[in-house]
Amino acid sequence: MQAEKSEMNNMVVNTKLGSIEYSSIGKGTAIVFVHGGHSNCNETLCLKGFDLERYRLITPSRPGYGNTPLENNRTPKQAADLIIELVNHLSIEKIVVYGISAGGLTAIEIASNYPNKVSKLILASAISKKWLDEDGKIYRTAKKMFNPRAEKFVWGIVKFFSQIFPHMTANSFYPQFSSNSQHKLKKGDVQELISTMKHYNSKTGFLNDIDQNINDGIFAKIKCPTLIIHSENDSSVPFEHALHSNKMIDNSIIAKLDNEWGHLFWIGTDSMESITKTLEFIEKKNASTQHGV
Repeated sequence: MQAEKSEMNNMVVNTKLGSIEYSSIGKGTAIVFVHGGHSNCNETLCLKGFDLERYRLITPSRPGYGNTPLENNRTPKQAADLIIELVNHLSIEKIVVYGISAGGLTAIEIASNYPNKVSKLILASAISKKWLDEDGKIYRTAKKMFNPRAEKFVWGIVKFFSQIFPHMTANSFYPQFSSNSQHKLKKGDVQELISTMKHYNSKTGFLNDIDQNINDGIFAKIKCPTLIIHSENDSSVPFEHALHSNKMIDNSIIAKLDNEWGHLFWIGTDSMESITKTLEFIEKKNASTQHGV
């Protein structure tokens, strides 16, 4: 049974550090997905290819997203602590942490601060340092479009047009994800993107994400095997973030992708390459991993 074909059950847990919403599906090895920007616990694209008879897939809504309030959990470290509170509530001893895009800093903090909890770390299209230049056009535009007053309107318009003109919507978003030249997108790829985007909301989470950073000293405490999987065609999170993670994390390797959809390497006819690499890494018996590409 594949994750993308099953219904998710969302719940909210009240912890001493605050409330946290999450979804959980499957059974077996516990994998905690730390979702990217604009997403929440309803994210299913990154669950693609996982066998629900072998893996328990847990996706918390990060602070500021879904039904997890931002409150005092604004830093990656605070978000990491909150997620571990959830893991403890679920009575899970060991987890694989899968950090995606803007969730990368929180995933790094989890692996760094809870080495006894984390067996492996995966950084998928993940940021590993300050993401956007505060003086840059993208940062300023994000501040305007995705503040809590505007983001509902912005995503409402996107979802409206995506239902009426799915191919046009996918074509307009494609350059945000991939540096490859645009071409006629396949119907299945368009459907996957539109299905993913229907859950998107920025709420207070995204503006908090773009101001986050971590200290380089955090990386030194990561001891678990780490897979850094990133596309050289990623136009959302530059490949330099993958190189930075690899440089800073001793027990890490890079899987460099040359794929069609860049940042969203779960979409496309070549998506099984990244999924296969990820599953092989999870299943491999723990051993010392050397830096490499």
